[in-house]
Amino acid sequence: MQDDSLLYSFGGDEEDEDDCSTSFDKEEIVKDFGNVCIDDDSTVEDFDLNAESYNKDRKTVMAVSNGHLSLACSSKGITDNGSDYGQSVKSLESHPKDKQSRIYITDVVEKDIKRVNDSYFGSYSSFGIHRDMISDKIRTDAYRQALLKNPSLLNGAVVMDVGCGTGILSLFAAQAGASRVISIEASEKMATMATQIAKDNGLWRSKTDGDGNKNCPGVIEVVHTVVENLDKSIQIQPHSVDVIVSEWMGYCLLYESMLSSVLFARDRWLKPGGAILPDTATIFVAGFGKGGTSLPFWENVYGFNMSSIGKEVVEGAAKFPVVDIINHHDLVTNAAVLQSFDLATMKPDEVDFTATAEIEAKFDNMDHKATSCYGVVLWFDTGFTSRFCKEMPTVLSTSPHTPKTHWSQTILTFREPISIASREFAAEGSADVGTDACPASKILLRISIARGTQHRCIDISLEAAGVSPNGRKHSKLAQMFNLT
Repeated sequence: MQDDSLLYSFGGDEEDEDDCSTSFDKEEIVKDFGNVCIDDDSTVEDFDLNAESYNKDRKTVMAVSNGHLSLACSSKGITDNGSDYGQSVKSLESHPKDKQSRIYITDVVEKDIKRVNDSYFGSYSSFGIHRDMISDKIRTDAYRQALLKNPSLLNGAVVMDVGCGTGILSLFAAQAGASRVISIEASEKMATMATQIAKDNGLWRSKTDGDGNKNCPGVIEVVHTVVENLDKSIQIQPHSVDVIVSEWMGYCLLYESMLSSVLFARDRWLKPGGAILPDTATIFVAGFGKGGTSLPFWENVYGFNMSSIGKEVVEGAAKFPVVDIINHHDLVTNAAVLQSFDLATMKPDEVDFTATAEIEAKFDNMDHKATSCYGVVLWFDTGFTSRFCKEMPTVLSTSPHTPKTHWSQTILTFREPISIASREFAAEGSADVGTDACPASKILLRISIARGTQHRCIDISLEAAGVSPNGRKHSKLAQMFNLT
């Protein structure tokens, strides 16, 4: 088990650990994220985040570099429309020099990715989705302000809009004075619609319009393609774009894996010193209490106690991430930064990461000496900073403390709540830290987010440990979540 870096340990200074079996198949862990456990006492050791871990009996299972994890289990079967390609993968491992097998597996993977992409881009053919996004005033106003209130950035600029959808951001860029807007959209239906919208607003740029045609107000050209294949559709010089704009964020910031495409466009077409909007992104984490669960609802249903349902719902929530709105009044800890990204400089492989955070109990009413933390909630901010938006920087926040957005927040529920109290009221004793008998004063977290084995999904691993005022620590079982 030491060679499986998908599981993490907080180290050897634990008191009593939760008992769990350490005899299991690693492939089953990847397939079933609901049954992961660790035993810090004897079988799990700290690992070097800059090292690579290998399974001696299989191909590479996991590679960890720069502090993030990357899944690469070549024994995992690939399923496409009900067909199991696991045997073909094993055949490839048995005959690594078999060129035909390598070509076959590559073809299978490419077909699987294409199938997922077709479904993904096809889902954005629904006008309802675009109405929801445009109606999200926090989202749309942030982009509108960044594009319209920074004339020194946009006036006369060549702009690339990655994933333009209806073309709303392209329209803002044209309105702000851009000389050319290249709008890239992979959904055929939306690319056609964005073209028509540009025409209807007198902003469409035909293929015969040259850069020097001052009599033609059209500046928007819509290209139906994925950005990785843009060169096949139009002629565009490398490093010739002044500004890249994209609304690429998904649930938990990284769901849908669109950031990789934006970074591809940046590295291929953005001028040295060019702007990327937004240019920063930050993931935050905080602990939530009972009010963030369904328990209060089921405890009193028209005067009847249905808490047995609520308990089962909470148990089920510990197996899957939940995208929902958390009221800021239900947060029982401070918020901490989990991970920050600089989109102007980050490397593509930094999309996957492992990070630690420390959250402490907070109480608006100090009469509450202890409370239960039922899990953690993740949200993100993206920044249009003064680095590029010199006249009017702005922030798009999905925090529970700000008006809600269509991204909501991402909720990860503990299998068992952790009792916490402010340092003033945290008790010492022989009981496990984090229980009612010995509330923790803070919770240590280690969270990994990585692109999943299924294209455009993300896998999340969560470790939590309650810590007493004198440093005594008790870790909970590691949990795995898949956001699909």
